[in-house]
Amino acid sequence: MPGRIISPAPLAEESEDLTIRPEHLDEFVGQVQVKESLKIAIEAAQKRGEPIDHILFSGPPGLGKTTLAHIIARELGSTIRTTTGPVLEKPGDIAALLTPLQEGDMLFIDEIHRINPVVEEVLYPAMEDFFIDVMIGEGPSARSIKLNLEHFTLIGATTKQGLLGAPFRDRFGITCRLDLYDPVDLARIATRSAGILKIPVTPDGAEEIAKRSRGTPRIANRLLRRVRDYAIVKGDGTITKEITASALAMMQIDDLGLDELDRRILGVVANDFDGGPVGVKTIAISVGEEVRTIEDVYEPFLIQIGFLKRTPQGREVTPAAKKHLKNPQKTLV
Repeated sequence: MPGRIISPAPLAEESEDLTIRPEHLDEFVGQVQVKESLKIAIEAAQKRGEPIDHILFSGPPGLGKTTLAHIIARELGSTIRTTTGPVLEKPGDIAALLTPLQEGDMLFIDEIHRINPVVEEVLYPAMEDFFIDVMIGEGPSARSIKLNLEHFTLIGATTKQGLLGAPFRDRFGITCRLDLYDPVDLARIATRSAGILKIPVTPDGAEEIAKRSRGTPRIANRLLRRVRDYAIVKGDGTITKEITASALAMMQIDDLGLDELDRRILGVVANDFDGGPVGVKTIAISVGEEVRTIEDVYEPFLIQIGFLKRTPQGREVTPAAKKHLKNPQKTLV
């Protein structure tokens, strides 16, 4: 949904402030197991004097996959080039990115699951044996040229690891799954960002933002900026618990980070269809959204927090969802 405040994806109208991104692994908050694995891999590569192995990051959007890729490059003193899967349509596209790379350089591909299968096959020998075959010409006169590559590192990021073929996944020596953050870590992130942006925030103000950030740092940082504007107009500029609650209530974001359409989806199943099961097409028609948007944007978080279940017969709401819906305005004051 375009412009949705609590979307984990970057919004079209906002430019992410790079100054709040951590530059070193020790500054990166949360994801303890992922950081430990990367720290060992980085130190081992440095001691061996060799490029680090290919890395695959997976997990929901907004958790820091791109940030970690740049941190790895910085820790190793490597140059990193970035691109996205959808723009890699033909073998020449990937060849143009790989051939200039020097030994130890890195190529970061976001949304790597959306790479054209033809391009994916070109990456197989590039990742394993560091060469690519490029076809020159067309028809009977076409011929293949082998281009040797320097020993580079491919870093891929995906929100849908299951869409990657097994042969592709197996070529990544390091795989890291990023999970949603707990409120304690999100509060630390909000406090850190506020310090960099020179935004006055109290501990309980940061905690209130964290509670409603859906486990996602990108959302926490976005809410921090929105609440800052509200605090400047309605208060003295300091983000407190009360200011945060009032600001997010105005945006119709409740104490669990659910917005109006989240609650409408749950309400359709709980009230109109007695808790379900009900088909996703029926839900989509009832709330005026597309089926794919319901499945990809709204359902994942509702399922993660235990409010919605997918069954062979359709969607069902849980008792916890029904309890929440009985008093959805408890923090929208």
